[in-house]
Amino acid sequence: MTPSFAQEKLLRAPYLQPRSGTDEPLIVLCSFLSRADNTPLQERRRGDGHMLDAQGQVIADPAVDPAANAFEGNPNLNFEKWGEYWRKVHGVRFTYVEEPDDRSLERLQRYDQLHRVAAGPTESSTPPYAAPIDDNGRLFPTVIGHIAPYRRPRWDGIAYLNFAGPEDIAAALANKRVRSKILPEDQAIFRDIAPVLSRQYILLPSASGNDAITLVKTHVRRPDSSRAEFQRWWLQEHADTVLAQPDTPRLVKRYVQLHNIGPTETGQPFFHPETSGIDGVTLMAFASMNDLEDFLLTDSQRVIADSEATMTAAGSTEYWTALGFVLVNRIAPEQVSRRTQVGA
Repeated sequence: MTPSFAQEKLLRAPYLQPRSGTDEPLIVLCSFLSRADNTPLQERRRGDGHMLDAQGQVIADPAVDPAANAFEGNPNLNFEKWGEYWRKVHGVRFTYVEEPDDRSLERLQRYDQLHRVAAGPTESSTPPYAAPIDDNGRLFPTVIGHIAPYRRPRWDGIAYLNFAGPEDIAAALANKRVRSKILPEDQAIFRDIAPVLSRQYILLPSASGNDAITLVKTHVRRPDSSRAEFQRWWLQEHADTVLAQPDTPRLVKRYVQLHNIGPTETGQPFFHPETSGIDGVTLMAFASMNDLEDFLLTDSQRVIADSEATMTAAGSTEYWTALGFVLVNRIAPEQVSRRTQVGA
C-alpha cells in the first residue's frame, strides 16, 4: 500500500500571526548534534542508545560495517542525506500534531535548525584563505600531495529551541507523541545529542527573524574564573565591545549570547559530558556567507577576538558556520534583552 504523507504546517510568519517579543530573556535548549555515520568511536562519541541497525538494535561499532546503519548505509551519501532528512522529514514530524487537543507545541516560541556548512569559516580555516604555493611563490602544477587534511568540527548542527521558561520544555518535549515517535527517530538519525540549557540574551535583534547564515561560537572560561564571573563579564563588558565595533551594525544581523545554566554533574537532566563545560554560546547572524567572511577580515573582529582571549581558556574556542532554517517562530519583532542576570 502506498503511504500517505502529511503536509508541513508552517509555524512562522507569514503563515501565522507572531506576537512582539519582550525584554525578558528566554530559556533556550541549544542541542549540538552529530549525524549517524560510521566514524570510529575514538574519533566521535556515540550517545547511549544511538546508531541503530535495521532491526532497531544498537550497533556496537559503527565503523565495522557501514551498511548496517539503518539510517544510511552508504558513507558517500550520509552527510547529504542527513541534512535533507533532518530538515525535510524530521522537522516536519517534530511539528506534526496528531491529536486536535494537543497544544504542547504552543509552548515552543521558536525552533531553528542550524546546519553546519563545510564550506563556511571555522576557527581552523578562516579568511583570508590561502592557496598552497612553492618556495618561489608559484602554484604547484598538481594539487596531489598538497591537499591539507580536513579538520572537521565536533558537531554537524544545532537544534535551537526557545521557551518562555523551563516548565515549558517539559510540556513541549515530554509528551507522549515526542516520547513515542520523535525520540526513537532521534536514536536512528543522530549519533549524539548534547544539550546546553541556556538563558538567552539578545543584544542585537533580528529585523527579519529569518537570517540566512549563523556563526556558532562556543566559549570556555579561564580556569581561574568562575562561570558566574565569566558570564557577568561576557554580558556586561564584552557585549558592549562587540556592539561598539563599526562593522557590527554594518554586517551583523543578529547577535545573541546563550549563557549555560545547565547542570555540571552527571545524572542530572540535560547534562552531557561534551557540553557541560561550555560556559556560553554566541550566535551571530549574517545576510550572506560573503558578509560573514568580510566581517572576519575586519579590525572589528580582531578587537572582539582580543577581548574574548582575556577571559577564555587558551585554545578552547571553537566556531563554525551554519545555514539556518526557521521552522517555528511565534515572535516578531525581537526586542533587546534586559541584561539582568539571575543570581547576579
